[in-house]
Amino acid sequence: KQRCRLDGEENNGQHCTSSSSDYSDPVYKEIAVTNGYINRMSRDELRAKLAEFKLETRGVKDVLKKRLKNYYKKQKLMQEPTNGDSYYDYICVIDFEATCEEDNQPEFTHEIIEFPIVLLNTHTLEIEDTFQQYVKPEINPQLSNFCINLTGITQDHVDKADAFPQVLQNVVEWMRQRELGSKYSYTILTDGSWDMSKFLNIQCRISRIKYPSFAKKWINIRKSYGNFYKVPRNQTKLTIMLEKLGMNYDGRPHSGLDDSKNIARIAIRMLQDGCELRVNERMHGGQLMTVSSSAPVEGAPAPQMPRFR
Repeated sequence: KQRCRLDGEENNGQHCTSSSSDYSDPVYKEIAVTNGYINRMSRDELRAKLAEFKLETRGVKDVLKKRLKNYYKKQKLMQEPTNGDSYYDYICVIDFEATCEEDNQPEFTHEIIEFPIVLLNTHTLEIEDTFQQYVKPEINPQLSNFCINLTGITQDHVDKADAFPQVLQNVVEWMRQRELGSKYSYTILTDGSWDMSKFLNIQCRISRIKYPSFAKKWINIRKSYGNFYKVPRNQTKLTIMLEKLGMNYDGRPHSGLDDSKNIARIAIRMLQDGCELRVNERMHGGQLMTVSSSAPVEGAPAPQMPRFR
């Protein structure tokens, strides 16, 4: 089965890897001809054809073309179109909120103040569960007015919250109860690189705990989206991705839980459109690195509370 590379730069096109024998079958010539025909279709023609197959008709023209091409490819390869053809049983969507100021100085230390998780079942393509806890900051316990207005997180929320190590312990227990990494394979998905490589990395140093092993690899959906739909990096922001897919933001922007739910909606649509979401970034030696699509696909390990430094 042809696998699409998702490890390139965010503004690169999609590249596909296969052995030369993959394309010896005439079916691939048929697919190429069909793709050429789809490329010449108008948006109305695309929507009509998608409706005929009872597929989603929302989205910009490039998204509609990609959706129809993947449908035809699966048909031609004698595979029934499936929702949730994924490497993992579950995807944990995480979008932290952190302390901030209106004019963040380079020396300002961002501390996590909201830890949300949206649990996406890749087989049913439904949000199965959610987790959310606020976190009490240590270095800057007093939130700025800018931060409160941006995130909707109040001073009372964080004053009553647990410190990060306890919240992380609660996260680990929540994930264990859902048998992630034991009975079910899973991975983490984020909107960009910063949640894991910056916010979690910094927070672990502040809290004097080691970086958790279960969060060392993740799917950066911006890279996946950009490569799959062949759009430049400046078109992979959350609101733009939703807009291009024909969806509106649901909830309060910059609420960690609401952001995570909307990111999950994008992931669901991408899976429906035939994108095989897989890990494309990781932390190694405290540094952000790209994961090649030729690397073996592995789910995240069973979550464990990291040791204190």
